[in-house]
Order: sequence, then structure tokens, then C-alpha cells
Amino acid sequence: MKSLLLLCLLLLLSFVGLSQTEEAAVKIPIQQLFEGMKKSDSAMVHQTLLVNARLESIVKAKSGDISVRSDSFDGFLKSIGKATPGDLDERLSGMQIRIDGDLATAWTPYKFYYKGNFSHCGVNAFQLIKTASGWKILSIIDTRRKETCE
Repeated sequence: MKSLLLLCLLLLLSFVGLSQTEEAAVKIPIQQLFEGMKKSDSAMVHQTLLVNARLESIVKAKSGDISVRSDSFDGFLKSIGKATPGDLDERLSGMQIRIDGDLATAWTPYKFYYKGNFSHCGVNAFQLIKTASGWKILSIIDTRRKETCE
């Protein structure tokens, strides 16, 4: 009986360990994206993305109407490359990750600073796909606001 209990405990611990290792692997491209932004290294950011990755923002008009704006990652990468290192500083205040097989979702509250000055805050929602070369970002959608930033 003790042997069976010990075996069950070891299996449970191995699953927990694998889950934590996989979560750490999902974090890598996200952290690399923000590091690349801060360094103004568009090539570093590009390595984190799947071909045809999507970048979207939820936009609230002054009228209160909500829409989704789609941006080109090509344009995003060009803007990163034109920035001075340190200009683009997105600071995460946490990261919640959910994984099912080769699909992961990450929820990352953030504050964004441009040239050292607070610009806005919100949440990024990442969709990532596990590829032969590791986890890659399929899409990012974010919210942006200047008030009620924690």
C-alpha cells in the first residue's frame, strides 16, 4: 500500500513539474518580445512570432463605441527598429498562463512607458502555438487606458 501511495505521489509531482516547465517555456517568447522592444531590436521580436501573427487593440471612441483595431506586425517591427533603446518600456505586473496541448493563452496586465514617461496601461491577451522550434506568438490583443491603472 505504501508503495502504491509513493508511486501516485511521484506521478503527481512529475505532472506538476512538467506543467511548470511548460509554463516557463511559454513565457520565453513573451519575455523576449518585451526585451526586444526595450532594446529596439526588431529582429529579436520577429523571432517570437508565427508567420501571419496578428496584433489587435480594443479601442474605445469618445462616443463610447468599442471597436477592434488590427495593426500590421510589419509596421510594429519597423517602429521598434526606429526607436532608441530604452524608449519602449512595457512593464508586466503579472502573467497567468493556461495550456492545452500545443495551445497556450497568457494574460499579462501592463503599464507602458515611452521615453521614461507613463503612456498607458491595460492587459495583453496572447495566443501561442507550440512549434518544432518552441512556443511562438500567434496573436496579441490588448486594452489601453490612462486611468484606473493599478
